[in-house]
Amino acid sequence: MPVAPNPVVIASSAADAAAVEVAVTEHAELFGQLDARVQKLLRAVADDDARGADQERATLLAWCAAELLPHSRAEEARMYPVARADPRGRLLIDALVAENGVLARLVEAIRTAGTPLALAAEAHALRVVLASHLSTENDLVLPLLAASPDVSLADIVAQTADAQTAEMESAEAETATPARTGSCGCGGHDDAGFPELDATAIPHAIRHATIFGALDAVSAGGGLVLLAPHDPLPLLRQIADRWPGRFEVSYLEEGPEIWKVQFLAA
Repeated sequence: MPVAPNPVVIASSAADAAAVEVAVTEHAELFGQLDARVQKLLRAVADDDARGADQERATLLAWCAAELLPHSRAEEARMYPVARADPRGRLLIDALVAENGVLARLVEAIRTAGTPLALAAEAHALRVVLASHLSTENDLVLPLLAASPDVSLADIVAQTADAQTAEMESAEAETATPARTGSCGCGGHDDAGFPELDATAIPHAIRHATIFGALDAVSAGGGLVLLAPHDPLPLLRQIADRWPGRFEVSYLEEGPEIWKVQFLAA
């Protein structure tokens, strides 16, 4: 359920055009991080692994508190008021603010879910709502702001990033995020226990960002299986530069139509 970017955005300046790319890339990474965590939780529930499901629930909740909710609050504080000042964006922003409330309630529902089925349902719902939410921002809010000559989207994106950093620091002060553990919740190091990301279903413009987000969610001792439409050598070089020595990479399948690559985290 990748977050597709708006294919054409008319910006009032080169800086605002670049800001659109920055924001869309951040959204892709955010969704990739959530998707990987939800996949691991759903796999534990499907395997009837109660302990693993509880571990994945805790990991997901910690990430939501440290990343997802600060992101939502920062955009609501810095980006939404500017878009709402434009009559064309008023109802849209009202709907997005309401969706932020839905995201927060889903996080709490994950925390309080009393059965594995309820836990899986709430986690899946969080993934669906976030995908729709980010697509709306990409397709409607960012183009609206970028096209306005009276608005500097570049400044808004920078201010939102600063606000998100402040929110994250506040969240860390309230509750410590659990450190990465050696457990991947899969009972082994074969690809059957790892989340699987189908890159063929992700729009090319955000493909690498989504993959980076998913890999960022991989704990030490865990892994991810990537399905690619070609041999992903440029991507592997970027991953090696971004996380030197962190991942052991192996090919499980080498074309001609699909390349299947497994990443094991050190």
